[in-house]
Amino acid sequence: MANRIVLNTISYHGEGALDELVGELDRNGKKKVFVCTDPDLVKFGVAKKVTDILDDAAVDYEVFQDVKPNPTIENVQSGVAAFEDSGADCIVAIGGGSAMDTAKAIGIIVANPEFADVRSLEGVAPTQHHAVFTIAIPTTSGTAAEVTINYVITDVQKKRKFVCVDTNDIPEVAIVDPVMMASMPVGLTAATGMDALTHAIEGYTTKAAWEIPDMFHLEAIRLISAHLRDAVEEAKTGVPGSGRAGMALAQYIAGMGFSNVGLGIAHSMAHTLGANYDTPHGVACAIMLPHVMAYNAASTGERLREVARAMGVSGVDEMSIEDAREAAVDAVRQLGEDVGIPTVVDGLVEDDLDRLVADTLADACAPGNPREATAEDVEILFRKVMP
Repeated sequence: MANRIVLNTISYHGEGALDELVGELDRNGKKKVFVCTDPDLVKFGVAKKVTDILDDAAVDYEVFQDVKPNPTIENVQSGVAAFEDSGADCIVAIGGGSAMDTAKAIGIIVANPEFADVRSLEGVAPTQHHAVFTIAIPTTSGTAAEVTINYVITDVQKKRKFVCVDTNDIPEVAIVDPVMMASMPVGLTAATGMDALTHAIEGYTTKAAWEIPDMFHLEAIRLISAHLRDAVEEAKTGVPGSGRAGMALAQYIAGMGFSNVGLGIAHSMAHTLGANYDTPHGVACAIMLPHVMAYNAASTGERLREVARAMGVSGVDEMSIEDAREAAVDAVRQLGEDVGIPTVVDGLVEDDLDRLVADTLADACAPGNPREATAEDVEILFRKVMP
């Protein structure tokens, strides 16, 4: 079977990347922009960094800011209606995973209205048309939604998140400018950074792993290990530096990888925790990752040795395979502790376990896990993070 790589047509990186926005709109003949963002980014002036550029260039736009954390079916449907009412011919998505996922779903449904119920997009939907032309501008260093073919929507009625995987949803252009990430608070910096690490490690150990994504994943792990602690310190002091810039690049590189090979049950469990307890996605991933790595260890061959090496663990070549695997798990656990990630999930209770387990095993990321997880296995993993 052939391996496939799907990436943005164009991406810009580094300080000053934002200056490329108007040129891309002009080159693609776009006349009115639908700005999809969240109310906090509007309130705190982050989105204004983009709309000021549009104002200066006399580009017409309309702002849709009704984006919620863990976007819902209803959230997407209201966005579709707003886009159609706006007369826009393209989307500029500004934000973290929630804004990006909302924008992707809006763009897909506008181009493929037969999926207006949203639920029918779960899994690998047979859409026929590429989403509305989209430029994605991330404001967090974690989800890499600007370069992936995935998005996640919450079904409030059923208390579950569902993953949509569609090559038609990837934004044509990504603009990754660390200036847009300068206002991230400490907790969000840590959580999104650990989300990126989870992407890289799960992508590197998934069943579908192969050489090109492997390169991306290992470099992302190296960059995150080198820069996340500094990025968190920069968030505490308010002084931007190499940590922020390093994480902006690292999370994108991780996205280049995992989008093309899938993930595993750490993400499946995180989706379930987010749907039931509103646990922030990056926090849920970070809590579950070391436990899932230890669970999967015997099914990963030498790969956790390479993870340990990328994380800067010394002496990995002299270690037994078991010790190298344990060293990788310990390095991840230590990084999470250093950046303030909790070790338990608030609200997780015994009565919810059956539903959590069932939803985890039904999640689109679960089949990629290197070890076949049973219901009993998943329940044991959830019990490890109960308060």
